[in-house]
Amino acid sequence: MSPKYKRVLIKLSGEAMAGDQHFGINWEMVKKTALQLKEVADAGVQLAVVVGGGNFWRGRSSEEMNRTTADYIGMMGTVMNALSLQEGLEAAGVPSVVQTAIEMRQLAEVYNRRNAMAHLESGRILIFGAGTGSPFFSTDTTAALRAAEIEAEVILMAKSIDAVYSADPETDPYAIKFSELTHDQVLEKNLKVIDGTAAALCRDNKIAIHIFGLAEEDGMMKAIRGEPIGTIVK
Repeated sequence: MSPKYKRVLIKLSGEAMAGDQHFGINWEMVKKTALQLKEVADAGVQLAVVVGGGNFWRGRSSEEMNRTTADYIGMMGTVMNALSLQEGLEAAGVPSVVQTAIEMRQLAEVYNRRNAMAHLESGRILIFGAGTGSPFFSTDTTAALRAAEIEAEVILMAKSIDAVYSADPETDPYAIKFSELTHDQVLEKNLKVIDGTAAALCRDNKIAIHIFGLAEEDGMMKAIRGEPIGTIVK
């Protein structure tokens, strides 16, 4: 089955880089993720990636620290993950570029939309680090913003659970699984799968969000082909 989409943005959580160790970078997980991305790119899909930083830092739990400082520290965590993923892709023979929202000239390009579009059209996988470059915005919002800027058709989100539910399925046996939702329903039901700013940005720019389980076998390619896994928000 051929890909449903031509240009896709994938949101990777920091935890996906850590694997079972739950902290730092697990190189085996990085290589596994890189190979999945390679499969998508080899199918002819233009691919951008936003990485989180939760495997290094969750600043919001540090109530004594200034929120702005905590968020900037979290941005540094996303850059470490971006560079690690680039190394994994290079090891797999896949050309890739890291762009950061904060200037780090010795490590990566500074984000520039025109350059980003050129990289995508030339077949390079583009990795965005350092969030939006501003505090108070999550990497979910970064994914929505970058997807709008590069004109991606969909955001793929691999999560620790296999879909969106009405409640936490691990604690509520009556939680309802949704196969399809609208952006407004995500906002109205206050579903925590993506933050409200990101959901509203995707709604306003008509960007679909496909949420599926990180553990789903071949889940990334199934989502790229538009197969009915997880939850589609559109």
